[in-house]
Parts: sequence; C-alpha cells; structure tokens
Amino acid sequence: MKSDEFIKKIKITVSKGAISDVLDNLESPAGRNPEKELLEISKWYNNLNQKDKFFVEKVIGMSVDTSVFGFLCVLDEVRAIENSPNKGSLKLYYSKDETNTLLNNHNEEYLHDLYNSL
Repeated sequence: MKSDEFIKKIKITVSKGAISDVLDNLESPAGRNPEKELLEISKWYNNLNQKDKFFVEKVIGMSVDTSVFGFLCVLDEVRAIENSPNKGSLKLYYSKDETNTLLNNHNEEYLHDLYNSL
C-alpha cells in the first residue's frame, strides 16, 4: 500500500465512518442504556428541520476532517507533540507479505496534503 492509497482508505473508513456513526447515534442512540445527555442531544437533533440537520452534519464533517488532518500533521512531523529541542521521530509503516512501506516518507507528499486533496 502506498501513501495515497492509505489516505483514501482513511478518508472512507475513519472520516466518513465517524461522521456516519455520529449521525446514526444522534438519530437513534445505541446501546441498552444510553447516557441521559446523549438522549437529550438526540431529542434536540431529531426535532431539527432538514436544513438545520444538514448544517449539523456539515459541522460534524468539519470536526472530523480537522481532527484527522491534525493527526496526520503530527505523523508528518509538521505539528510538534514535544516541546523540547531533542524531539523523537514518528515512522508509520504498512507491512504486508514481508514488505514494509514507509507511509509518512518526508521525501514524498505529506499525508495531510494528500488528505486535503481528496
């Protein structure tokens, strides 16, 4: 798997999956005993008109995309998670059939840029 394939899969399974999961949970909270707060939010959401629900979905999408983008910036080492001059290095490998592929190779396009291009 190459970096661009990885990002496409992240966009589908993580980003779109998270958006769908949150919306499903808003429409109908999962579990036998959902938390009171979730039930209140669900009631509020289900009473919205279609235009307002559309805007809620857009805000959820923006939040998910911003979070995934920020995490990819950390993997690309353009957003620091350490405040010291002697920082560690993050390496993300995809391993399959005895082959290891470095996905966050700094000599290629950054993962966060690939994500934004989709």
